[in-house]
Amino acid sequence: QVQLVESGGGLVQPGGSLRLSCAASGIIFSSYVMGWYRQAPGKQRELVARITVGGNTIYAVSVRGRFTISRDNAKNTVYLQMNRLKPEDTAVYYCKADGPIDYWGQGTQVTVSS
Repeated sequence: QVQLVESGGGLVQPGGSLRLSCAASGIIFSSYVMGWYRQAPGKQRELVARITVGGNTIYAVSVRGRFTISRDNAKNTVYLQMNRLKPEDTAVYYCKADGPIDYWGQGTQVTVSS
């Protein structure tokens, strides 16, 4: 059974930081491109960042320079370090594994508010 379990979300003030984690099981993690997506109320789900099997990364323009995606294949975990958070970063953040079959996590809420 495949599971992607996100953690690390919460309430943070503007300018603050959070680190999201996504622990995967049931897949050969090192073979999957991993991504973080987010969905704000009333908006479509959008790509935040992706990391390839080889460690190459891409970022949405809105988070470039503030967010960092990384992966630890030994721990079957992908991370999203989010710095200098803004209210517009408020959303549910989802982890995704891209492979022969795509898998999604259940999401974790990030709220940026004073």
